[in-house]
Amino acid sequence: MKSVKPGRGPSMMSGIVGIAVCIIGVVWTVTAISMGAPFLFPVFGVIFVIVGLVNTVYNFKNATGENRFSSFDITDDYEETDPFNDRFGRKNESPQPHTKGKYCPYCGERTQDDYKYCQNCGRELP
Repeated sequence: MKSVKPGRGPSMMSGIVGIAVCIIGVVWTVTAISMGAPFLFPVFGVIFVIVGLVNTVYNFKNATGENRFSSFDITDDYEETDPFNDRFGRKNESPQPHTKGKYCPYCGERTQDDYKYCQNCGRELP
């Protein structure tokens, strides 16, 4: 069965961007205070840091969690294992053998073994 398999890469990269946002927010706040800017400018920097922290925590939790949210990787359960499972202490399950021709790898439509092209999207099947 085709399913949306949560991806770790986009979340990890978003977490790293969140760290950069926090750094920019701290620099903004310190600069605004040192220049004697109106009250609203340092407050904006603090809000920027808070948003960056929330973004960072959410994305790192999503990248390392077992039940992650994503809409990037559409796979069968047996097509690929998750290499980050070893990194975060969960064992990879051995993949089941792939049976060719059951589903179109491009659109997920069910196909027959002897089909050369997908009847849904028209692309050539592997």
